[in-house]
Amino acid sequence: MKTFNLQKHLGDSLAPIAGAILPLAFAPYTLFPIAVISPALLFLLWQNVSPKRAFLRGLLYGIGLFGFGVSWVHISFHQFGGLPLFGAILLTAAFVLIMALYPALLGGLLTRFFSENTPIKLLLIFPAAWTLMEWLRGWLFTGFPWLSLGYSQMDSPLNGFAPIFGVYGVSWLTILTAAILIYSFNIKRLRILPIIAVIIIWSGGWLLSSISWTHPQGKALKVALIQGNIPQEFKWQSSYQIPSMQRYLQLSQAHRDAELIIWPETAIALFYHDIEKYLPDFLEQLNAEHIKYDTDFLIGVPVMEKNGSYFNSVASIGKQPGFYYKYHLVPFGEYIPFQSSLGNLLELLDIPLSAFSAGEAKQVNLKSAGETIGASICYEDAYGELIRKSLPGATLLVNISNDAWFGNSIAPHQHLEIARMRALETGRYLLRTTNTGISAMIDAKGQIIAQTPQFKIITLRVTAQPYQGITPYVRFGNGLIVSLLLLSLLLGQILMLRNVHQII
Repeated sequence: MKTFNLQKHLGDSLAPIAGAILPLAFAPYTLFPIAVISPALLFLLWQNVSPKRAFLRGLLYGIGLFGFGVSWVHISFHQFGGLPLFGAILLTAAFVLIMALYPALLGGLLTRFFSENTPIKLLLIFPAAWTLMEWLRGWLFTGFPWLSLGYSQMDSPLNGFAPIFGVYGVSWLTILTAAILIYSFNIKRLRILPIIAVIIIWSGGWLLSSISWTHPQGKALKVALIQGNIPQEFKWQSSYQIPSMQRYLQLSQAHRDAELIIWPETAIALFYHDIEKYLPDFLEQLNAEHIKYDTDFLIGVPVMEKNGSYFNSVASIGKQPGFYYKYHLVPFGEYIPFQSSLGNLLELLDIPLSAFSAGEAKQVNLKSAGETIGASICYEDAYGELIRKSLPGATLLVNISNDAWFGNSIAPHQHLEIARMRALETGRYLLRTTNTGISAMIDAKGQIIAQTPQFKIITLRVTAQPYQGITPYVRFGNGLIVSLLLLSLLLGQILMLRNVHQII
């Protein structure tokens, strides 16, 4: 008969708690030290256990992390997707469980192949493996990079490393800090050295934050970000489409002194070619505004091509008209992956236009108000490699979005934090316009200069400074940090095989 092991089950109980506190490090809470504490607790829970137990605790940790951190996806399933509450909860639980497999597999593999809790495992292998797990999660099966540790450090000294290594580099330094602190408590002497190492890392980030990798170009632009606050449940209804367009036009006409006016994602809930059919002269009115007041427009509108393919797009109306077609689509929202297997099941979701086509991976940048625009739509700004494709040519970044899908949850705040990282990585101003908020202007250091309240019809007037130049991250992308992480794993493996840990 098996006896109850209190210590073992206490560790199992602590794992989901350690995971559930990690979202507190991110917006809107921004308690960034928790991003050091939480993974440190998990590593301690992985010590002196079997690979099976480490897998379980990693799974429980992930359930706590994603169960709290991204539970807002149920809002789009239930409130706007038409699923019954029970079905939305089940679908959300399945999503959380899939995401939880990442830390579960990490724990199982680390314990299986590096069973001894050596300093080499702690300082070289664990931080590198964790960060590679985040990077893998960011692209595998289209990727879900939400809650990568680096985003939590937007307001910490570590943000100085973002223009060099990107968000994953900041993640690595965050988890390395956790590992060094654990190490300092494990050794019997010379504890001052690990503390000095932490001070060097964090003060180094603070010093790097004073470096300007890019520089202003030309004069600042007068910009109006239009937040129409169209209720998501009514947005695609035929009775709302024309009034919505008229609202955006009227709001824009009140800011004719602006050089650039930006509308959010699918501000026009009609195909571009259908606009004149439902509201004659609408596009002519916009063009007349441009000609008379020298104002250019960037507007969110779906576009259908002659072959029936349709795209989520940004349309530029002004001196140099053009379109940007969204490349990285939202699975189960804008397209159905594995449709042959899941198509019938997901027909239950009442999501308008859920069969978008993807634009080309490399597109010509839009030109608007005399500037070159690096455009992105919705959660495309969660992918640093995608944003850097528009650089160094783009002098301004523009992201249009519609976070109304997630209601009054923490999701819009997390999304804004992610957008801040893109501005910091690239050394560019980022203009973010959303349907229900949070619309904002972010400067080249990733700081929010101005933002709107949520769920309010409002126009945010800002002065945006174009920038030129190139950061190390824009030049090398994620390839630099991934190469360093792989080298760290290789070095750790070599040192462990030679038993170097015995003298550390």
